[in-house]
Amino acid sequence: MASKAVLTGTHFMNGDEACAEGALAAGCRFFGGYPITPATEVAERMSRRLPQLGGIYIQMEDEIASMASLLGASWGGQKAMTSTSGPGFSLMMENLGLGIITETPCVVCNVQRGGPSTGLPTLVGQADMMQARWGSHGHYEIIALCPSSPQEMFDFTIRAFNLSEQFRTPVLIMADEVVGHMNERVVIPAEDTIELVERKRPTCAPEAFLPFRPEADGVAPMACFGDGYRVHITGLTHAENGYPAMEAGAHERMLNALVNKIKMNRDTIISYDTEYLDDAEIVLVAYGISVRSARRAIRAGREQGLKLGLVKLNTVWPFPEEFIRDLAGRVRALVMPEINLGQMVLELERCAGGRCPVRLVGHAGGAIIRPAAILNVINDLVKEAV
Repeated sequence: MASKAVLTGTHFMNGDEACAEGALAAGCRFFGGYPITPATEVAERMSRRLPQLGGIYIQMEDEIASMASLLGASWGGQKAMTSTSGPGFSLMMENLGLGIITETPCVVCNVQRGGPSTGLPTLVGQADMMQARWGSHGHYEIIALCPSSPQEMFDFTIRAFNLSEQFRTPVLIMADEVVGHMNERVVIPAEDTIELVERKRPTCAPEAFLPFRPEADGVAPMACFGDGYRVHITGLTHAENGYPAMEAGAHERMLNALVNKIKMNRDTIISYDTEYLDDAEIVLVAYGISVRSARRAIRAGREQGLKLGLVKLNTVWPFPEEFIRDLAGRVRALVMPEINLGQMVLELERCAGGRCPVRLVGHAGGAIIRPAAILNVINDLVKEAV
């Protein structure tokens, strides 16, 4: 009996497994990776499931090669993915930049652990968030999603592939060890209800095709190898025909095209959820597993009469600058719990722009943020205002 690409129904699985199933439901048929705690379960499940579906699983010699294999598979016409954690994510950075400059759709799931270096292989961290934005050299824009449950690992992986295909760019899933390893109910919908986006293909004659000429939405159609179009791919600065163009004007035109296709579509890309904002005076802004700690703190605080609200960041990059800027002008304070010593809170401060106090609730990693620690910071803010 043939295996199904979409295991419709209600399942009990961990976040890593849900990520793999989301990739398969999105049409991923290539995985190139290297085992690393706490992301190995993604690779393990893909190694079993992909051959059943006619896909290809390759364990590469390292994460540098893993990232390179995704780019080749994508240009061969496949939806491609890998998973990793901190040390492997670092090794992928150079070829992530290659994927960005060549506008190659693919998905990278980073199940974060405590770092730097080998750090805490089996314990949680959220300290790769700025690396996700600026880890590769040069200037560029990136899309990064942050799931806070196994269900969102499934759902957000599908969305990551859709965004990757729509905007011709690598997309990051910035998960964490707790979300990756927790087991919860995951509902997988019927295959015909899952909305999928496929990359734009050229419709012009081969002789008129320019592989890096953006259309009105800022994105160029993509002709894969074997489609009958002439395509030249290089990590050098290139003109719209794909060939190297070694001068400042060409570099500015190329880089503006890379940046603008994300910036001009921010409203389509950015996603966040809000809770209790109607009357909130102090708002928690959280992502990943820290969302759960924030929710518990909000419930406890509201029982004490505190007017607390939540902004749950589904997309961390691009950051919802305009929304946060407006929110900061309407509340008494913003608080961010995150498992690091201060990363995304810097974006929160930048966007708040002094309109209200911004506080971090963080630590170096290895455990979740305790709701009591969040409440302590909130109570201190209340005392300061008296």
